Amino acid sequence: MKVQFVGCGDAFGSGGRFNTCFHVAGENANFLIDCGATSLVALKRWGIERESIDAILITHFHADHFGGIPFFVLEAQFAKRTRPLVIAGPPGIEARFAQVMEAAFEHSSKTSRRFELALVTLGPERETAIGPIKVTPFPVVHGASGGPFFAYRVEAEGRVIAYSGDTEWTDNLIEVARNADLFIVEAYYRERKIRNHLDLRTLETYLPEIKPRKLILTHMSDDVLAHHHTLPHTTAEDGLIVTL
Repeated sequence: MKVQFVGCGDAFGSGGRFNTCFHVAGENANFLIDCGATSLVALKRWGIERESIDAILITHFHADHFGGIPFFVLEAQFAKRTRPLVIAGPPGIEARFAQVMEAAFEHSSKTSRRFELALVTLGPERETAIGPIKVTPFPVVHGASGGPFFAYRVEAEGRVIAYSGDTEWTDNLIEVARNADLFIVEAYYRERKIRNHLDLRTLETYLPEIKPRKLILTHMSDDVLAHHHTLPHTTAEDGLIVTL
């Protein structure tokens, strides 16, 4: 199974990086985790075939994680996609989908499509099967607007991929990522603590309990990016490919 960091940037493009989007592809599974506003450009930059993507898992409704949906869906329409597509996310995804489509391209939410599009609401701490993958969301803490906010534990083809989403520390991250084959986790600052985001020092205090097999830091501010070569952890880069 291959995981590619299509985009690993924050909302402000720190380091010139694309918004959050991860592509996971195996023998049967082919899906995205998040689809930020720049994701279609980034998918094309890395030569990733969009027609083969069966599902998009959305962690929350901020534009750097969700804002690429209109571009993905409309490109699929104009490219005459026929393969069904599932977009799954927190409660409210149907209303949010209509809102983001209309904000980007008026009347696009009501356009007849050549392909089946299913919007799936995921429930907290409830495993849901989407084709060959099983996804379990856990609530996380990322403010009052743009939620609900989820971290995901995804099982596919015998591997477990965990993603923190955007969040300050919550003990739910232990359950999300315990013994995961890959834990993709926000590290917005090295030591500075702010509301709604996770700093590396806090994360490190819990890693002995989480024990992920592989850890990759993402969604980094300029503070972390300026020192990423000195950190004792792998840091994401746009285009990075990890094989599990």
